[in-house]
Amino acid sequence: MAIKTRSYSVDGKREMTIDEFKRWLKNFDDDKDGRISRDELADAIRVSGGWFASRKSKHGIRSVDANGNGFIDDNEIRNLAEFAEKHLNVRILFF
Repeated sequence: MAIKTRSYSVDGKREMTIDEFKRWLKNFDDDKDGRISRDELADAIRVSGGWFASRKSKHGIRSVDANGNGFIDDNEIRNLAEFAEKHLNVRILFF
């Protein structure tokens, strides 16, 4: 379940809109609770070709989980998009 995007930027990052990013993340919401857990984020990182998925997912949750519940919910998706741009070789287009 690779990230399917329309294009790559000149620096080699995969480009996608925020809506495409949300749809892609939903594929990893195994329990369909509308939130992304650390394990679900690790799966997404692994599938996208990322190394050290467990470490990155732990760092990602800690970095973007604004309410401290251990999950990424809809209100925190933009924070996760910013994390993905820095650590997952993705460029999110906010328009």
